[in-house]
Amino acid sequence: MAARDTSPPQSDLAPAALERFRRDGHVTLRGALDPARLAAVEPALTALVQARNRHAGVPWSERSTYQRAFVQVTNLWRDDPSARAFVFARDLAGLAAALLEVPSVRLYHDQALYKEPSTGAGGHTPWHVDQYYWPLASDRSITAWIPLVDVPLEMGPLCFASGSHTLAAGRHLAISDASEEHCASLLRAAGCPHSVEPFQLGDVSFHLGWTYHNAPPNRTDRVRKVMTVIYIDAAMRIAAPAHDAQRHDMEVWFPGLGPGDRAASELNPVLYP
Repeated sequence: MAARDTSPPQSDLAPAALERFRRDGHVTLRGALDPARLAAVEPALTALVQARNRHAGVPWSERSTYQRAFVQVTNLWRDDPSARAFVFARDLAGLAAALLEVPSVRLYHDQALYKEPSTGAGGHTPWHVDQYYWPLASDRSITAWIPLVDVPLEMGPLCFASGSHTLAAGRHLAISDASEEHCASLLRAAGCPHSVEPFQLGDVSFHLGWTYHNAPPNRTDRVRKVMTVIYIDAAMRIAAPAHDAQRHDMEVWFPGLGPGDRAASELNPVLYP
């Protein structure tokens, strides 16, 4: 049997970007994708979001903080060939592998996060860490945050707490008003600087599963259209779920598998190399 290739993945990632990612737990790669490529796939992704929007018609006043934060639709790759081609793109997966410093990555899942214009109180995304929800045995998980439109500051781009991926405190909190208040206090005490910038079409942000982030409300009259792809180390194992949210994710994203198994169901194909 041939020896496993453990050399660093090949990509167009600049060494300075990798250093920033190691230090901060996030990095934004300006002009990483051709805007024409995003403009071509956006109508199909938006149509899927509109068709599967569970909040459509629900009054703003009756939505929870989580429901006001964004319209969330997952596994678009299974519903449309153009969505599948976009989610399975080798160049994005190669960047994820390079940032994680692993030889191979597989898909955890994709999700569209469309932030609607705020019509009153709320609409913000509270401070949280994504990996709270994920039954993963290591920290080698990463999210590519890919705007499908220009995202100025008033539209609610992601705000990161740089260096927060090293903090263990607060990881037990789900997205809620309580997580916003408690995590904000923790991050101030830890001295983690906030990083929030506008995005132009073609910019892509990557962040680790344990990096704290939030987003302000969308104060424009347009929808903030964002697609995300979550990658994990191809050698990732499933961890014993710590709570109901992780048990749910294990059942949904790793069907037929359990703690200790490789995180490699039919829903988690290798995307790179």
